[in-house]
Amino acid sequence: MKALILAGGKGTRLRPITFTRAKQLVPVANKPILFYAIEAIRDAGITDIGVIVGDTAEEVRAALGDGSRWDVAITYIPQEAPLGLAHAVKIAEEFMAGEPFVMYLGDNLLANGIHRFTDEFRDGGCEAQILLAHVPNANQFGVAELGTDGHIVRLVEKPENPPSDLALVGVYLFDATIFSAVNAIEPSPRGELEITDAIQWLIDNGHSVRPFIIDGWWKDTGRLDDMLEANRIMLDALDPVQLSEPGEGAVLHGRVGVGEGTTIVNSVVRGPAIIGDGCEIRDAYIGPYTSVGDGCKVLGSEIEHSILLREARVEQIGSRLADSLLGVNAVVRHTPGLVSAARMMIGDNSEVDLG
Repeated sequence: MKALILAGGKGTRLRPITFTRAKQLVPVANKPILFYAIEAIRDAGITDIGVIVGDTAEEVRAALGDGSRWDVAITYIPQEAPLGLAHAVKIAEEFMAGEPFVMYLGDNLLANGIHRFTDEFRDGGCEAQILLAHVPNANQFGVAELGTDGHIVRLVEKPENPPSDLALVGVYLFDATIFSAVNAIEPSPRGELEITDAIQWLIDNGHSVRPFIIDGWWKDTGRLDDMLEANRIMLDALDPVQLSEPGEGAVLHGRVGVGEGTTIVNSVVRGPAIIGDGCEIRDAYIGPYTSVGDGCKVLGSEIEHSILLREARVEQIGSRLADSLLGVNAVVRHTPGLVSAARMMIGDNSEVDLG
């Protein structure tokens, strides 16, 4: 069995962060989301991985390399434009060489890995397997309608009036039959080859498609709130390592990870939280569910439930920063005036003066 990871797309729902970086490389608990996908695939015993890349191909290649750091082999498959999930499958046909495969959307996180699904698919009994999850906002996803016997009746992409609350999770398992489907369907009104249409083609043409309703958490990290929730989930599972000793007046409560060369002085860090390498935390409060990337500075400020990408700085702000995502080298600082609350998502190399 092989794997196909989708790491293209525009990431429009996470702009401005994704104006300057691949959405799949935004970190959760100080690790790029895409890395979790590779680890899940490797842990399922799959070592031959194709990665679909688009406009951010250079950045993705630089981050993943040849895959050897995970003991896998990575082949990059360029996609000329984000023309749909089924299009990504279509252009991967040569790479798959007739083998069954798991398709994993690179901005998704799934509890407990995928080995139980790949094991079941290897045992046979179907030509495709889809994962489903109950969600409150089904109109934002591909949606499955199941019959009374539990079999799939139909699939629809982002319907205005969803026939159920069962959304397609971003992990799919296919055998080579899927290539007949993706080569048979036409683009949707959105101009894309929809994976829901391809799976529907399989059903309509008598092929076996097995649904599996997952019972653990699943996150599509395409929006700020979902990104922060994913960060919270991963920090809850944090097994912290402290590679730097706290300095004078520093207090660490609970599960806190600290990287090498990091200075924490006259500050309180309340876990679960993670602070990367080479950071400076001074006269500050770092609250629960906060991830601070390498080289960041938090000076005379309070933050919680937030993500700071590498070399971001929060300096002397007069209110607590919460529920925020700051890009690489972004700066948030206080200027004279009164601020009662702050919530933001700002891109790389940005500056915000609060006053």
